[in-house]
Formats: sequence, C-alpha cells, structure tokens
Amino acid sequence: MSAEQTRLARLYLGAFVACIVLTILSIVFVDRAVSTWAHTLNRPAPLEWLTHIIDPFVPAASIALLGVAIAALFGWRPGPFGRAVIALSITVLIATVLKEELKFLFGRTWPETWVGNNPSWIGDGVYRFEPLHGGRGWAAMPSGHMALITAPCTILWSLAPRMWRWLWAALILAVAVGLVASDYHFVGDMIAGTFLGWACGVGALALTRGLVTAPEAQERARR
Repeated sequence: MSAEQTRLARLYLGAFVACIVLTILSIVFVDRAVSTWAHTLNRPAPLEWLTHIIDPFVPAASIALLGVAIAALFGWRPGPFGRAVIALSITVLIATVLKEELKFLFGRTWPETWVGNNPSWIGDGVYRFEPLHGGRGWAAMPSGHMALITAPCTILWSLAPRMWRWLWAALILAVAVGLVASDYHFVGDMIAGTFLGWACGVGALALTRGLVTAPEAQERARR
C-alpha cells in the first residue's frame, strides 16, 4: 500500500468513526431537544422549500445514465465531462438505494407523525429504534435528503473548479437548515445521511476514475 493509499484509508476510517461518535452523541444529547424546539417554528414555508432542492436529482440521474448507456452503444467513450456525468448519476442512484436499506435496518421512529399515524417524538413521546421493523413510520435514519444532496456535492467538490466549492457546501447547509426548521429529521439522522452521501460520492469517484478514452490512456502511458 502506497503512502497516499494509507493516508486515504486513514481518512475514510476516521470519517466513519467520527460519524458513529457524532451520531450517538446526537441521539443521546441533541435530537429530542432540537426536535422539540423545531416543532415550535411551525414549519416556515421558505425554509421547508429548501428540502425540495433534491427533488429532481433521481429523475435527472436516471435519464442521464440512460443517455450515457445509449451513447456508449453507438461508440461514445466518456472524457472528463462524461465521467463527471456518470459519477454524478451513479452516486445519486446508489445513495437512493442504500439509504432505503439502512432505514429498514435501523427502524428509527420520526420526530413527528407523517404517515399512517406513525409513532413519533412530538406526537406520542416515542423515541426509539426498532431494527428491521419496516414501514414508512420507522424510516427516519439515515436522512435520505442529506444523503442525496451530499453525494453529488462530493463529486462536484472534487471535479468542479475550486472557486465553486462554497456553492456545494451552501447547498448541503441549505438542505440541513430546511430539515431542522421543518422538524423532518433528527440531527443524528442528518449526520448519518451526510456521511452516507459522502461515502457514495467517494465510491463513485473511485469507480469512474478508470474510465478513460484511448487518447487519455496513451497520454498516461507516456508519463
């Protein structure tokens, strides 16, 4: 293992441990207090709107990936921009699948009652995990919103010009503010969702890094 690979392995492991520690601390000390406070805000419309930033992501990723597949059938091979599109599409779709599986695994109840008279902290004083329970009323963790905004922003943070990094960070923050203000998620759910999105983004970058055109391969071979 090279020095760079060792550094990255430590970074990924450190991020995973930090996610676990911060999520547990939030569950124990933060989540109920923040949810109780957020409930008093009565879900302000301008902030609730921020949670809808992610709405077009899954359809756009599906269409883009289908378009890439069709283009590849006709001989197209991705350059840098094409790889970015593939990475963005893959990371959104992977995050969508994984967050659903993890929601089922954790079975966490919601801050408020949303569907089917589900048990909640605000409505019933219910605050618990019921692993493998299933159902939309037991699907708070991790936050799919945070996973779906963080995943593509991780890609863009790495591939887009550095001058735009403030924008990707601002988008993640905006969705987080909207979720808290609307009491849609506990803070712990959001921490877990953010890590999931980041991990999906890092994975998609690694998967697409080897997709190079013939001229690019020749250029790399000469280096």
